[in-house]
Amino acid sequence: MDVKNILSKCDHTLLLQTSTWGQIKTICDEGMRYQTASVCIPPSYVAQAKAYVGDNLKICTVIGFPNGYNTTEVKVFETKDAIAKGADEIDMVINIGKLKDGLDDEICEEIKAIKAACGEKILKVIIETCLLTEEEKIRMCKIVTKAGADYIKTSTGFSKAGATLEDVRLMRANVGAEVLVKAAGGISGLEDAQNFLDNGAARLGTSRVVKAVQGVEGKGY
Repeated sequence: MDVKNILSKCDHTLLLQTSTWGQIKTICDEGMRYQTASVCIPPSYVAQAKAYVGDNLKICTVIGFPNGYNTTEVKVFETKDAIAKGADEIDMVINIGKLKDGLDDEICEEIKAIKAACGEKILKVIIETCLLTEEEKIRMCKIVTKAGADYIKTSTGFSKAGATLEDVRLMRANVGAEVLVKAAGGISGLEDAQNFLDNGAARLGTSRVVKAVQGVEGKGY
């Protein structure tokens, strides 16, 4: 198991409503120390975190989070504001009700609008797999591919379940070759993280991998 490779694929995450600057600063310190792909933090801390880490760590934040039912105009504004404040990556939540209403074109146009607001920044699209049927998951794979997003992401971590290996395999099989898969929610540690990577995930949203590494640092890492 290549621990450094696993860490390099992790968005080290803290999105709790109770998150304080002290806690955000700690995960930024950990992200820099362990060379994670990014830290994923609330929008209100983006400017402060970017000023703190400079170019030493990517800052990821969330849009329309966690329910996804904001209007497209609000999500676009949130995205532009986050990028202006220093965000390097954007994780947006789809409007799940519109997917269930069959309004695939509207969802596609929303993702396109947010991707346009991102410019060259990475856009990940959270589809909240635990609330979708298999058919809806496959439709979202097609929509995300058509819209030109960079990643499709399983979960917010704020609903009734998180990532599963089955969903990651399904998504990898149905998105375009240019779209990557992010697994998030419930990843329990290093072995679990490696399993998700082996099954098609290119990025992981988790706080537990860094904690797991900290727990074994004196044992050979």
